Amino acid sequence: MEWGGIVGYGLFLLIYGGIYAISALGLNVQWGYTGLFNIGVGGFFLVGAYTSAIMTKGPDFSHLGGFGQPFVVGVLAGGVLAAVLALLIGIPTLRLRGDYLAIATIGIAETLRLIVTNEQWLTAGVWGIGGIPKPLFSTFGSAYNAFYAVLVLAVMGLVYFAIERGIRSPWGRVLKAIREDETVAQAVGKDIFRFKLQALVLGAFFMGVAGALFAHFVGYISPEAFEPMNATFLVWVMLIVGGSGNSKGAILGAFIVWVIWSGTEFVAAALPPTLGPRAHALRIILIGLLLMIMLLVRPQGVLGEERQVSKLLRPGDGSRQASAGG
Repeated sequence: MEWGGIVGYGLFLLIYGGIYAISALGLNVQWGYTGLFNIGVGGFFLVGAYTSAIMTKGPDFSHLGGFGQPFVVGVLAGGVLAAVLALLIGIPTLRLRGDYLAIATIGIAETLRLIVTNEQWLTAGVWGIGGIPKPLFSTFGSAYNAFYAVLVLAVMGLVYFAIERGIRSPWGRVLKAIREDETVAQAVGKDIFRFKLQALVLGAFFMGVAGALFAHFVGYISPEAFEPMNATFLVWVMLIVGGSGNSKGAILGAFIVWVIWSGTEFVAAALPPTLGPRAHALRIILIGLLLMIMLLVRPQGVLGEERQVSKLLRPGDGSRQASAGG
C-alpha cells in the first residue's frame, strides 16, 4: 500500500473511530455512570443522522427537506431531537425497573428503522437520502478527510471534557450513587428519577450528534446503515472493551474495536467474490471473540473505572492538616 493509501486509511479510522467514540461516551453517561440499560443506541444515532440530513439539504421532491440550514444547525438539531426522543421514552419508563427501559429503547429503535424504511415521503424509504452537504468541502478539496478528522476529534474532545467536568461534580457523584444503590440515593433526599432522566437525555444528545456527523461524512444514509449490529451492538462492545465508567476507556474501546471491525475489509478484498459473505461472518466472529476474552480476562475493560479519591484522603493531605492544626 502506498503512503497516500496509508494516510487515507488512517484518516478513515480516525473519523469513524471518533464518531463511534462520541456514541460510546453517550452510552457511558447512561450505563457506565448511571446504570441505565439502553439497548436502542441505534435509534438515537438514526434520529440524529436523518434530522441533520433533512435540515441541511436543499429542496428535494423525493422526501421531506429543503430547509437548507447550516451544518452546525443540522448537527445540533439532530442532537436535540434525539434528546427529546429520550425524554419521551424516559418519562414513562424510568420510574419502573431497568428492564422496561431496555425493552422500550430497543423497541423504539426498531420502530424508527421501520419508519424510515417505509415512509418514503419523509426519508425516501429504502432509497435513502443522498447529497447530504459536506461542510467546507469546496474549501478543503482533496484534504477534506483531514479536515473532517480534525472536526470529529474536536467534537469528541469537547464531549469528553464536558462529561468529565459533570462527572467530577456533585451531579456526577449522584449518578454513581444511583448506579450503586437507588434506595440509598433516594434515602438521602435525591430525586433519582430527575437525575436518571438527565443522564438518559444527555447521552442521547451525544448519540444524535454522532449520527449527524456520520451522515455529513458519508453523504448518503439509508436504513441499512442503522441495523442493530452496526449502530447498537458495536457501541456496547466498544464500551465494555474500553472500560465502562471511564470516559477515556470509552474512547479507547471505540478505536480498538473499529480497527478490528474495519480491518477485516482487507481479508474480504483478498478473498474471491464468492467468499465475501464469509468475510462478513469473520468480522462478527472476531468481535465476539474479543468480547468473550475481555469478559473472562478483564471484565472491567482495558482501563476500568477510574476511582476518585476525596482531597481530604489523598496522600500527604492529612499530615499537612495535622501540622497546620498544631
